[in-house]
Amino acid sequence: MTKPDIDASKLTITLTQTPKELLDQSELKFGKYFTDHMLCIKYTEENGWEAPEIKPYGPLAIDPAAFALNYSVQAFEGTKAYRAADGTINLFRPEKNLQRLASSSQRIMLPEFDQEQFLECIKELVKVDQRFVPNDYGYSMYVRPNFIGTEPNLNLVYSREALLYVYLSPVGPYFPRTVKLFANSIEARAWPGGVGSFKLGGNYAPSMRPAMDVVSKGYDQILWLLGDDHYVTEVGTMNFFIFWVNADGEKELVTAPLDGIILPGVTRDSLLALARQWGEFKVSERKITMPEVVTALEEGRVLEAFGAGTACIVCSVSEVFYEGQNLAIPVDPTDPDAVYGPLTKRLRAELLDIQYAKTPSPWSVPLV
Repeated sequence: MTKPDIDASKLTITLTQTPKELLDQSELKFGKYFTDHMLCIKYTEENGWEAPEIKPYGPLAIDPAAFALNYSVQAFEGTKAYRAADGTINLFRPEKNLQRLASSSQRIMLPEFDQEQFLECIKELVKVDQRFVPNDYGYSMYVRPNFIGTEPNLNLVYSREALLYVYLSPVGPYFPRTVKLFANSIEARAWPGGVGSFKLGGNYAPSMRPAMDVVSKGYDQILWLLGDDHYVTEVGTMNFFIFWVNADGEKELVTAPLDGIILPGVTRDSLLALARQWGEFKVSERKITMPEVVTALEEGRVLEAFGAGTACIVCSVSEVFYEGQNLAIPVDPTDPDAVYGPLTKRLRAELLDIQYAKTPSPWSVPLV
């Protein structure tokens, strides 16, 4: 007999009796403030998916022996909701995030789920808490789906019970300035044959100590290098791009390929698509090394570099510490106070115009 899948038509909503006060948008910090409600959907192998429930935001009841707590059987995602000038609210390419969540969760043997029905439930949650979606350009509502194994079992098998849950957080700009990176070739975020291409909680916890170490030295995040050739992979919370004149004399935007090490970022994919639509320069997904970057800097061929991700959208890189040297990365030679390089600024503007529905696009998904 076929077990029930997620069914948005069975969604129940219980509203909070103690609604929170809205913060002034100037006070919004990333991931610090949460809305009134959350979405929860339980699963058991015996009975399949239960009816979805939107209920007041609060602690989860979970067994101390649950797989998620003992063996990091946990995957998560991050997308955003944006309020357009006319007041309508849109999600940005949410189907891509749910596809990635499905891929990540299958890697740790969590159950499959109906992505379209789950998305309908997420839309309803955003509708319930739509008063928290900020109005101003550059502000948004962060949407965090989580998928955890909840069966109490210490055997190294798979979790036969699971929970999908989603909560919301209104946020402001993640990096309202350029960022400084510390190139780390000693420790590895991901490696061939590993799980770097999956968004799993277990990928992030080991990076926290080295990340905090570089913050204490005055840098923002780590630029992860891999192998003896110092392959440039990605930044702590972002995919990494460099815009340069390559060794063949071509203007080229390049980022690391999806080789199993790199997280397939939705913003990454979007920026590559936009740049390819322009057709103005070469766009590549290929391996580059840090010594190649150093040579290009010495020869004046680096035009700019930036990170890209759901949290920051796009942010320019102004400095990279590598092997005892602080390497200055050009931002905008015409403006020493620039926060964005010319290409970074253009990509960011075009992407934000889509996200805020200024530019019509199938990437912008309305709630209704």
